[in-house]
Amino acid sequence: MEFNQVVNERRSAVKFIPDTIIPRDELEEMFKSVKLAPSAFNLQHAAYVVVDDPHMKEQLYEAANKQYKIKTASAVIVVLGDMDAYKNVAQINEGFLNLGFMNKQEYDMTVESVTQFYIERGETFMREEAIRNASLSAMLFMLIAKDRGWDTCPMIGYDPAKIGEIINLPDRMVPAMLIAIGKEDTSKIRPRGYRKPTGEFVVYNSF
Repeated sequence: MEFNQVVNERRSAVKFIPDTIIPRDELEEMFKSVKLAPSAFNLQHAAYVVVDDPHMKEQLYEAANKQYKIKTASAVIVVLGDMDAYKNVAQINEGFLNLGFMNKQEYDMTVESVTQFYIERGETFMREEAIRNASLSAMLFMLIAKDRGWDTCPMIGYDPAKIGEIINLPDRMVPAMLIAIGKEDTSKIRPRGYRKPTGEFVVYNSF
C-alpha cells in the first residue's frame, strides 16, 4: 500500500474472522521491519511475546476482562518494555567501536553517560521509558501489519500481574499493551469514530 492508504485504512478491529492462522514466518517478516523503530539512545527497549497457543490465548482472554476479540484473533501479542535496557548500551555500541565509527574514548563516554542518565533518574523514569519506547515500536508494528494485510487492535484492559504469570515475565519487563492481530470481520463494521480537527489538538510554539 501507499503510506497514506495504510494510515487511513488502519483501524482498531473489534472482531476477527475466527480460525484464521497467521504464519510465524509472516510475523518474522514483520518483526524484521519493526526492529527499525526509533528508541532512546538506540537501546531498543521493546520486546514481544506472540501468543498463538489456544490454551494460552484462553488464559489471556480471562486476564484481559474477557474481551471477545481475543477469542477470534489469530494471535495476541504482549508488547513489553525492558526497564534495564540501558544496561545494554555497551553491547549495542560495540559495532561502532569495532568498525571505527567510534574511538575508545567516545565509546566509553557513551556507555558512561547513558548509564548515568538512567540511574540518576531512577526506577520510575526507567519504567516510563520502557513503556514509551515500547509504544513507539508497537505503533510501527501495527502499521506494518496493516501494510501486509493484517488487522490489529491495541488493548490496555488487562491485569498486568496475571499477564506476567501467564508468560513467565521477567522482573525487568513491564507490559505496555496487548495487540490482537488477525483478519477483521467486516460484516458489521462501525464507522470510524469521531476525530478532532487539527485546530483542537495542535498549537504552535505555546498554549
